[in-house]
Amino acid sequence: MDIDNFLAALTLTNIALALFGVVAGTIIGSIPGLTATMAVAVLVPITFSMEPASALILLGAIYTGAIYGGAYAAILLNTPGTPSAIATTFDGYPMAKRGDGDLAVALACFASVFGGLVGAMALLFLAPPLSEVALAFGPGEYFWLSIFGLSLIAALSNGNLMKGLAGGAFGLILSTVGVAEISADIRLTFGSQTLISGFGVVGALIGLYCIPVLIDLVAVPDRHLKIEDDVKSVRIGEAAAIAMKSKVNLIRSSIIGTLVGILPGAGGSVAGLVAYSEAKRNASPDQKFGEGEPDGIIATESANNATVGGGFIPTLVLGIPGTPPDAVILGALLVQGVRTGPTLFQSGGDSIAYTFIYGLLIATILMLPVGLLIGRYAYKSIVTIPKAVLVPTVGFMTIIGTFAIHNSISDVGIMIGLGIFGWIVGRFGFSASPIVLGLILGPIAEQGFVQSWIIGSATNDLIGMFFGRPISQAIVAFTLLSLFYPLLVGRRQRAMK
Repeated sequence: MDIDNFLAALTLTNIALALFGVVAGTIIGSIPGLTATMAVAVLVPITFSMEPASALILLGAIYTGAIYGGAYAAILLNTPGTPSAIATTFDGYPMAKRGDGDLAVALACFASVFGGLVGAMALLFLAPPLSEVALAFGPGEYFWLSIFGLSLIAALSNGNLMKGLAGGAFGLILSTVGVAEISADIRLTFGSQTLISGFGVVGALIGLYCIPVLIDLVAVPDRHLKIEDDVKSVRIGEAAAIAMKSKVNLIRSSIIGTLVGILPGAGGSVAGLVAYSEAKRNASPDQKFGEGEPDGIIATESANNATVGGGFIPTLVLGIPGTPPDAVILGALLVQGVRTGPTLFQSGGDSIAYTFIYGLLIATILMLPVGLLIGRYAYKSIVTIPKAVLVPTVGFMTIIGTFAIHNSISDVGIMIGLGIFGWIVGRFGFSASPIVLGLILGPIAEQGFVQSWIIGSATNDLIGMFFGRPISQAIVAFTLLSLFYPLLVGRRQRAMK
């Protein structure tokens, strides 16, 4: 971590690459369907002729920009631009509907930058020791981690737990369609070749969140967002004051995002949901989560950007991608001849690694002015644009975004079908969020459970495989706390009345 690596990251070329990466990532991430993984993958080929450290800085900047960019569509269109922005819709869109979309965009920017800095600092100082935590997670721990994630449905159900659980169960069923995670059996396809690949998370996400919004936009003659006589620019000072007031939530959520990012396969969507649940659990009685609460945006946006730095810890130190974009970046490094793993920081690769980490810090800082500037024009454009232009444009982007994942028209059909289904069940009070949560966590739960069962049966220690390890026991305890804590708080509040 010497000064030479820091100065190498500060070269004009690397700063320009960081700036370009943040701008490109933010724009791509704001388009529904074009995920952070896709943003990184699209621009990987241009890095092959670069120096390894510069290539890493560019890809890291694109990644962190795309994670933040997903907040724009989440706040202004109620459609997560990336899966990491799922929880941003819970309070971001209600804020936008009451006329505070500019404030919500600024809050998302401040929270994203802070979370990104916490994740990058963890990568800088704690990479080797924290990577050992990721190694300690076996299939049993991943199974219980997914069950803990499913327990968050209670926090996402907006007062109707049974409908939330039903939505989560439906999402789990959707996740089992197609080829099984371990055995490769074909399930629930009913002879359809289209369903063999299952229900993709991104396509389902676009359909369940975006299509109902488009239908409502067409059905309701009024503007979809409240508009003042003079559209204000992004409210930077007010957002900074709110973020400072919520510093405990900001720090807690950033730490959650960093730790979740370390776990391979978890990603920003899980981190955002966990952080949102914790913010809601620790909220004061006057805070109304789900109705436009600023702390909801602060929690999810700081957590999902913190996963960027956290995810690079197992990627660089263990050679295990922490998130899907990390897998793409890891492939780009291998093409350039850089071998990640435990020896990276002991061999000549430590210079590349530390230059990249400093470059990631610089890119995260650059995201503040870039994000506020782009956010200002994005807010003004989406608020003032006529519906006759907005609806076809968003509809076109959802179709292109879904098609681009596998170049499959069948994915578009599934997306539209799920969207219409989501709109119908939404009329009866069912939320899309538990369905998406079940779809995301289903494969993780299935893989962890089946592997644990096979290993436990082979070693004649099923109970020990699921309950015998300290990390599993801790996650089970947190899961029980997550389920029963709201009931205890409700009972205490009723007793005090």
